[in-house]
Amino acid sequence: MSVKVVLPTALARHTEGQKAFDSEAKDLPALIAEFDTKFPALAQNVKDENGKLRRFINVYINDEDIRFLGGDAHQFEDGDEVMLIPSIAGGSF
Repeated sequence: MSVKVVLPTALARHTEGQKAFDSEAKDLPALIAEFDTKFPALAQNVKDENGKLRRFINVYINDEDIRFLGGDAHQFEDGDEVMLIPSIAGGSF
């Protein structure tokens, strides 16, 4: 089984510019754990001190928010596209 992980430019700078890669992870916790060995710089930026995904990182599976698919318990399927998108806030009125 393989899923395609897609990153925006803001996160790809932590993967030496790689904006997409394949993973054998079965779910989000396994994918996040994979970052420790595959992309340590990315892991430092998307994981909190407890090893969980930071709350400002949004995850989409085939364009569907993972929160509506069961969150961490959602099992990836072969061929899924997993996107990690950091929230963007700020500005002034």
